[in-house]
Amino acid sequence: MPAPIKDFAALARLRTELKAQQEARALAEAQRVRLEQQRRIEADLFRHSVGTVAPLAVANKTLLQAQRPEPIARHHLADEQAALAESLSDDFSIETLLDTDAELSFARNGIGPDTVRKLRRGHWVIQSQLDLHGLRTDEAREALSEYLRAVGRRGLRCVRIIHGKGLGSINKEPVLKSKVRNWLVQKEEVLAFCQAKAADGGSGALVVLLKS
Repeated sequence: MPAPIKDFAALARLRTELKAQQEARALAEAQRVRLEQQRRIEADLFRHSVGTVAPLAVANKTLLQAQRPEPIARHHLADEQAALAESLSDDFSIETLLDTDAELSFARNGIGPDTVRKLRRGHWVIQSQLDLHGLRTDEAREALSEYLRAVGRRGLRCVRIIHGKGLGSINKEPVLKSKVRNWLVQKEEVLAFCQAKAADGGSGALVVLLKS
């Protein structure tokens, strides 16, 4: 039970203590709000980077639980991510490859032309997409590398890469359009790709077939 207030000095001290407690509570609440806002911003950035994800159809098969991988050291993961970013070269040109057509569709050696035809007709369901709109070249290259790693870990086969038509670029040139094709050809997990159908983005997007 608090001591009785005997004089004005004691009353002043009590008021000071109460004010300090109120300020401490207000500061703690403001910090909690800032942390919550930061978490929401980070979550929104992640969802924007990954894009819309469609679940795989459930097959009537018995699924075996995969063995959990060994933990990876943080410095090793950082080195691996840096190597991924450096592995995609802007000096590489898809035009030097033979397995291309007039629309610059691509099929890796050993993949027949029927695969590209089936991909163009929508034989495989698009399971996920990455939108590179508004990104600089370095940002787009890094985002594409990380995205391919992520969908590969999830076992996805068919994805869409949206590079845009260049309408907002200087001189209306689609800067990312050719670069994305060149980068995809350098990734071994990419079996084939073609321009998306009009309903799926047309000349502003690619449909990509990945290794199973």
